Amino acid sequence: MEAAQRKENKMGVQPVGKLLISMSLPIMVSMLVQALYNIVDSIFVAQLSENALRAVSLAFPVQNLIIAVGVGTGVGINSLVSRRLGERRFEEANRAAENGVFLGVCSWIVFAILGVLFSRPFFELFTADQEVIQMGVDYLLVCTVFSFGSFLQLVTERILQATGITIYNMITQGTGAILNIILDPIFIFGYFGVPAMGVKGAAIATVMGQIVAMILGFVFNHYKNLEIRMAFRGFRPDIRIIQDIYRVGLPSIIMQSIATPMTMGVNKILTGLNEVAVSVFGVYFKLQSFVFMPVFGLTNGMVPIVAYNYGAKYRDRIVGTIRHALCYSVGIMLIGIFIFQLFPDRLLLLFDSSEGQELLILGIPALRIISFSFPLAGVGIVFSSVFQAVGNGMLSLVMSLVRQLVVILPLAWLLARWAGLGAVWFAFPLAELCSVVLAIIMFRNLYQKLIRPLKPATGDS
Repeated sequence: MEAAQRKENKMGVQPVGKLLISMSLPIMVSMLVQALYNIVDSIFVAQLSENALRAVSLAFPVQNLIIAVGVGTGVGINSLVSRRLGERRFEEANRAAENGVFLGVCSWIVFAILGVLFSRPFFELFTADQEVIQMGVDYLLVCTVFSFGSFLQLVTERILQATGITIYNMITQGTGAILNIILDPIFIFGYFGVPAMGVKGAAIATVMGQIVAMILGFVFNHYKNLEIRMAFRGFRPDIRIIQDIYRVGLPSIIMQSIATPMTMGVNKILTGLNEVAVSVFGVYFKLQSFVFMPVFGLTNGMVPIVAYNYGAKYRDRIVGTIRHALCYSVGIMLIGIFIFQLFPDRLLLLFDSSEGQELLILGIPALRIISFSFPLAGVGIVFSSVFQAVGNGMLSLVMSLVRQLVVILPLAWLLARWAGLGAVWFAFPLAELCSVVLAIIMFRNLYQKLIRPLKPATGDS
């Protein structure tokens, strides 16, 4: 009985360094697969032309918003389903999952309508180049009208996570990414009798990968998820459940959505200086995901450990987990800065196009300057996740607002006016520095009030 209890409560007894790695690695793999998903389109599209790459880069904020809404809603679903299962209220857990699927469908309808009505006006905000506008509209229409695959993939994955069977998420994401990679060159350039469709082909490959992943998500929930049974016959939306989902999910949506106005604002600033710089910025966002996603995976594994030990009032284990997370996070980011400093040209050549020389000229210094922000970002991400773990998610939201809106946009605009394009990139490390200073101040206050009064833990910390 004692062994079973120890196994059940491993977050309170296992050495935190080993525990953090064991819980984070599967999530880190899934995050890297997601990063691969994000970058493949741009690599192939860049082989078409610089305008094609620019069109896809300009579409990124809308794609990011789709992901933000899907992931944030998924966080709310995950939380509610997990709580209801823990309370052994199984029927309410089933209804929470059903209402989660309903919200995924509603989100798709909203984005499909917005895509049809506003895709062209959106691109006209940033460029007058008709070729870029048409390519962007072709790409974004497919991504929004068929976004049901993205939303329902995220919903079904979070329902699986809520019951603790995360291995199937790796299968759904991996299958979708591999299919995307295979279909991209076929649809973009036209192989095996398929007509060449350019950027529209890239969008079709992406949504097909998402739709297949969505189907797998439903299959795994039906056959492998023994705790949740979704039956939509006679289904009616439950306002109370929807409110419970968004009570947790809405702050997450807002936090992740902040990147969209930031990206749009920076794109607008860059467009007024040099339109190729928009492609550089888009390429940077694709590349940095391979550095940031492992850190996000690490903190996804850290949050339940900190939360569990906060509930158990084990101060030493909380502090030990945070220390290990900071070391691992900064270590990952140092590897990232090393790669960006030494090999920026090779990274940019992944997106080589007919106008690749200008991309290299503008992109090499940009990648080197922005990468100085990586270690600072690693610290900030850990502290932001700690705030969420102990129930102070509003502090995380404040950090995101300060970094992405209060500092980056005004500073980028000022630097562009005073010193030109090359100085704009310094806004990113300076914003991370401000964010980290704020995070440290907030964490010290939180530690004194909430963590320091807790008792020392027994066992390895």
